Amino acid sequence: MNTDNAENAENRASRDGLLAEAVALRTRGEAEQARERLVALADRYPGDAVIAYQTAWTHDALGLEAEAVAYYETALAGTDLSDDDRRGALVGLGSTFRILGRYEKAVVTLRGGLAEFPDDGALRTFLAMALFNTGQHDEAMRILLELLASTSDDLGVRSYRAAISHYAKDLREVVEGP
Repeated sequence: MNTDNAENAENRASRDGLLAEAVALRTRGEAEQARERLVALADRYPGDAVIAYQTAWTHDALGLEAEAVAYYETALAGTDLSDDDRRGALVGLGSTFRILGRYEKAVVTLRGGLAEFPDDGALRTFLAMALFNTGQHDEAMRILLELLASTSDDLGVRSYRAAISHYAKDLREVVEGP
């Protein structure tokens, strides 16, 4: 192994170890300490999508949504996120935009996420909330009713699954009666 490869492997191992330590801190409830380490790592490895995602997540966990946005955007601009992490970053950024009152950006982000992960219930749920915030109540209700009908294990919902799915298409539909 040449010197450059050995240095790259050592650097990668150091990065991975430091990242694992920071994530472990967050997992143990020491989010502020994790945030400090992750910010330092993000500065040391700018553009690293995995570090950016973990940094965004930690900021969100601390209620620092505005600071999380740039990290989510860096994470999503990268190419080395796993599908699960990419999905999490899309949910995180979309829900963060929503809580910050940036509803249109939330809708665009969450719709983009659904284009990539069409069956993801969290993306659909947060999209419904953002649609509600933009006044698109019919679409928000449709999404939530479809999600309820397709995922609920509640016996009552399961018994009326077909009816709920039908009505989700148009809640304003009425039938003429006597």
